[in-house]
Amino acid sequence: MSAQLLARTAASLHGLALGDAFGSQFFVPTNRHALSSRLLPPAPWQWTDDTEMACSIYRVLADHGTIDQDELATSFATRHDFDRGYGPATNRMLRLVREGGDWRALSAELFDGKGSWGNGAAMRVAPLGAWFADDLTDVVQQATLSAQVTHTHPEAVAGAVAVAVATALTVSDSDLPAGHFLDRISEHVPESMVHDGIAEARQLLTISDPTLAAQMLGNGRQVSAHDTVPFTLWVAARCRHDFEAAMWTTAAAGGDVDTTCAIVGGIIAASERDHLPPLWRARCEPLPDWAGAPPLDHESA
Repeated sequence: MSAQLLARTAASLHGLALGDAFGSQFFVPTNRHALSSRLLPPAPWQWTDDTEMACSIYRVLADHGTIDQDELATSFATRHDFDRGYGPATNRMLRLVREGGDWRALSAELFDGKGSWGNGAAMRVAPLGAWFADDLTDVVQQATLSAQVTHTHPEAVAGAVAVAVATALTVSDSDLPAGHFLDRISEHVPESMVHDGIAEARQLLTISDPTLAAQMLGNGRQVSAHDTVPFTLWVAARCRHDFEAAMWTTAAAGGDVDTTCAIVGGIIAASERDHLPPLWRARCEPLPDWAGAPPLDHESA
């Protein structure tokens, strides 16, 4: 594997973690009031389950070069920190996997056998899109595999595919106009409410108010893929070359802010042209050592 491959994947992971940690600060009431004036929340910023699970994806890719579902399930379960904000269904599933349960059966049995359509598969997948950015067919296949470990519902899979493809396009064709960016993503997303939401996001590119966009597209408040992913792609399409503007725009819409900011951050940071703001990075909790992610190129000098 090339140094460039590792660098772009690690950059996406760092951006995801920074977005996650930044967004998580706005569940504190005093910080929410600072949104309108764009005052950075006080340090330290701690990341959540979004980052912890994304680190497992990075680790499995670095070790195997592909999504080994058994390895990914094991990593999710052994690295699971209950205090990172996991949902109750995921907490229970990962505990049972640690106790010897079959992740395939446990994932498929969720929600009366329908599987979870939550946004958890989408929130962690951006680094995978950066890894496989040279082949969008691989992106779709590998994102599907990564989602199925915990989320078997087609909507959750579609959400993961959409975010991974968006990240891949940010790596391979970062100058795509916003509308074409969403069109290219849609070409690879199966028919679903997520797909319909991306089409609606395409129609909303002419508006600039994130609150209005979120009213139409969702902001993750329902913690579902189709209530989360279209809005994050609307932000990414409009703000792909300005990390700070993208984060403030995403946070202004409220909802599941750590997850929406994590998704947007992971997409945008994969572009080589975008460096994460040093002041923000200094406030963010470092990635765990076990992830093995290298520092950003401009920070290693």
